[in-house]
Amino acid sequence: MREKSHGPRPHRWSLAEYYKLAELGFFKGVRVELINGIIYEMPVMEWPQIVATSRTGDKLRAAFAGFGQVLEQVPFPFSNSEPVPDLRVLHGRASDYAENPSTAALVVEVSDSTLAFDQTHKAELYATAGVQDYWVLDLNGRVLHVYRELQSNAALGVTVYRTLSVLKPGDVVSPLAVPGAALNVSDLLP
Repeated sequence: MREKSHGPRPHRWSLAEYYKLAELGFFKGVRVELINGIIYEMPVMEWPQIVATSRTGDKLRAAFAGFGQVLEQVPFPFSNSEPVPDLRVLHGRASDYAENPSTAALVVEVSDSTLAFDQTHKAELYATAGVQDYWVLDLNGRVLHVYRELQSNAALGVTVYRTLSVLKPGDVVSPLAVPGAALNVSDLLP
């Protein structure tokens, strides 16, 4: 006998199912990300986002030289998610890892049309993954949102960032992993 239905339930995709769909060509020509078991279609990158990602990547490569490696648009698999952050900084070199690591020294999302998503869903996702330093470069507002200080809320079963700093073009930011490096926010913007 079938168990009584309690109404419709969303299907949460596993990483294995997500990879199988990709292997079958289901996402051909579409940018998608798996976030907490939900597949999101992401907007096409516009030129300002490409320029800002490239500029920020260049500045981070200089800042992390000898300390870490900057990856651009590389999937970041962990738990039931595989976001594709604009920039992710690894501790050490990529060749130090046997497989794509589920950790990062810093994650940067460059946002023009996804700001609310980056500040909510992605912020919670990266906090839960233990990313200590998460930046959202807001192209429309021309500011850098810097999220830090992880705090676990056992009652809700989530991890969040306790602090948010909003830096303007005249401000300077230093990555937590290389506090001696100083990046001008204006140098990250297109």
